[in-house]
Amino acid sequence: MLIKNAKLLDGRIVNIKVEGERISCIGDCRGDEVIDAENKLVIPPYFNMHFHLDSAFTSVMNISGTLWEGIRVWQEIRGKLTEDEVYRNAITAVKLMVAYGTLWIRTHVDVTEKSLKLLRAIKKVKEDMKDVAEIQITAFPQDGIYTDKGNDEILRKAIEEGADNVGLIPHNEITREDGVKSIKFAFELAREYNKDVDGHIDETDDPNSRFLEVLAKETINNSWEGRVTAGHVTAMHSWDPAYRFRILPTVSRAGITVVPNPLINAVLQGRLEGYPKRRGNAPIKEMMKFNVNVALGHDCIMDPWYPLGSGNMLQVLFVAIHMDQLTGAEELLNSINLITFNSAKAWRVKNYGIKEGNDANLLITNADDVIDLLRFMEPPKFVIKKGKIIAKDGKYVLFNGKWEEVKRKP
Repeated sequence: MLIKNAKLLDGRIVNIKVEGERISCIGDCRGDEVIDAENKLVIPPYFNMHFHLDSAFTSVMNISGTLWEGIRVWQEIRGKLTEDEVYRNAITAVKLMVAYGTLWIRTHVDVTEKSLKLLRAIKKVKEDMKDVAEIQITAFPQDGIYTDKGNDEILRKAIEEGADNVGLIPHNEITREDGVKSIKFAFELAREYNKDVDGHIDETDDPNSRFLEVLAKETINNSWEGRVTAGHVTAMHSWDPAYRFRILPTVSRAGITVVPNPLINAVLQGRLEGYPKRRGNAPIKEMMKFNVNVALGHDCIMDPWYPLGSGNMLQVLFVAIHMDQLTGAEELLNSINLITFNSAKAWRVKNYGIKEGNDANLLITNADDVIDLLRFMEPPKFVIKKGKIIAKDGKYVLFNGKWEEVKRKP
């Protein structure tokens, strides 16, 4: 395959030759099977660093709009879902994300549904979609590890049955002491089974929720630097500036990646107050000033926490830019890293990016540059995974060797 007239992120117009699964040449290359990029932007594919495939398309209304009602509603419906329903909904969500250019998806699966049927369904999705997307499963104790007897052991069982990462939710434990204990237990499991830690951390407006500091300390104590992700951390927008100034260098030292989820937290946070309302987003610019790695997650599609969602990571980035005012010229251009290179660092993906010898994972877009990519948020013309076209025009995905039209709902 030869992709000619491709515009790279640095502005160069080049030809890109793909042989097998690898990029073999960038520059004045020659080849037979030609795709003309027409001087449009060609970039590496996107990551979705935080998602819930098990709840996708459950479409139950949250009247108060709060995180806590969403959890209660989910507790009511999860036991009624069948594995087939969860599988069908999740497959639809993955195909949507792939059509919009996402090839890496980290999903949390609720393992406090003690039958582990949700985990079984998503494990099957991971296997069946492996040719079009890389999926990691985080064993997520939605109700907390110490809120109900046996949750700690079911978390262990989920890891033994094939989950990729150890999850936690310390702010949902009954006491701060239990929250701290849950973090320590997560690291015990991570070390025992050689897994990364991927937690929901401080997803609240409460300025007294400060579990990120405990997570950072345990990361350093366990020498787990670069292997820990903190999702949401919305309490950070309510922390005193002096406290953020003190703790963020430690978060950076621990190599923790913080994953804001701007679509969902923009509507969940600030529900218990009048005006002005807090933004509901961990402060991206401030974290980057302290060299904290920041990546973004889509979080939800049409579930008890969020009634919308299309699977488009450009939409996630668009909202993050507005919420954190990343509208300076350099800020806009560099913001693409929040769904590409920063995520690749957190995932520890090798051979990522458009370089000779790297895996041929590419998006051929309709945009002249990053600004137009963000303005219009269009799906790529072509999604290429390891040298093979797997999606076109946001409408078609290659699945099980056949092209099929992407459904917007199951």
